[in-house]
Amino acid sequence: MYSLLVADDHPLFRDALHAVISAGLTDTQLLESDSLAAAIRMIDTHDELDLLLLDLSLPDADGLEGLKILRNRFPWLPVAIVSAQQERQLVLDAITQGAVGYIPKSTPREQLLAALNQILQGQLYLPADIMRRPPPRLEPSSVTPSQEVSRERLTRLTDKQLDVLSCMAQGMSNKQIARELLIAETTVKTHVSAILRKLGATSRVHAIVIAGEEELSTYLARRPSEH
Repeated sequence: MYSLLVADDHPLFRDALHAVISAGLTDTQLLESDSLAAAIRMIDTHDELDLLLLDLSLPDADGLEGLKILRNRFPWLPVAIVSAQQERQLVLDAITQGAVGYIPKSTPREQLLAALNQILQGQLYLPADIMRRPPPRLEPSSVTPSQEVSRERLTRLTDKQLDVLSCMAQGMSNKQIARELLIAETTVKTHVSAILRKLGATSRVHAIVIAGEEELSTYLARRPSEH
């Protein structure tokens, strides 16, 4: 049995989420809070929680402030963002600061349940449509030294490693990547290890953040003409 806590100040959304989870995730307990303070009090008395679903517009914690507080105070508790905000950089910032997933409130019912299952199984969930969305194009003069470093890192990857990294950036698990690229899961693990080493990434999430920067989309867009 899973125990989830949703922190959202909109009763209608909490009711809707409760209905979806009750129908789609059997034997799951869903607790509710309407503020960060209420969520903290509930966490203090429920150490069996498996996941916290956090809105970014709570009355006492705007933006990623609540995530930072929760990660510092309860590092054992996985936190996934459920928000109406869908800016690509915000998604990446949330993952960088320790969120295990980012679920837009516009997510269809079946996709929402799939996302929750993926997170509860210990995998990272990212909204694929947001991660695939090309970032704004930058003029050459606006490219920063750090972006140049990222571009140099990408040149170290083979074509197959770039494909694997692109799938990682879409939130796919190793099994999903293997199915997508028609390769063995053990081969995916080998590629992931090589990607982390070549990018200088400290973790899979760190590699995803690097992939979320503009350079990956630009590099992949140029690749057909360069190979």
